[in-house]
Amino acid sequence: MAEYMILIYEDENGYATASPDVFQQVMEAHNRFAQQVEAKGGKMVSGNALQPTSTATSIRGDVVTDGPFAETKEQFGGYYLVDAADLDDALAIAARIPTARNGSIEVRPLVLWKT
Repeated sequence: MAEYMILIYEDENGYATASPDVFQQVMEAHNRFAQQVEAKGGKMVSGNALQPTSTATSIRGDVVTDGPFAETKEQFGGYYLVDAADLDDALAIAARIPTARNGSIEVRPLVLWKT
């Protein structure tokens, strides 16, 4: 098994005016996803949503600025860390993330440092 970081990108503006019902539906969908990880042969290590980019602080060199550094149409909104047999299994797991329909999902293996 290897660990893969699954990064979730979507337009956060869609949540700015969303009703509590929308948030409930999204949370239920993510809870279902977490239950499906084991069904796909993986293990959920961790996962969290992020606060909006308006809360971000960026550092580049010795300059600290408020807000996200990159200007994009989609923002990094959350992640899952999963243990999967290989990249193909990690991709099959990531394809089940509810936001994959409205944004993009990036899957990257972790570098495991030997100590």
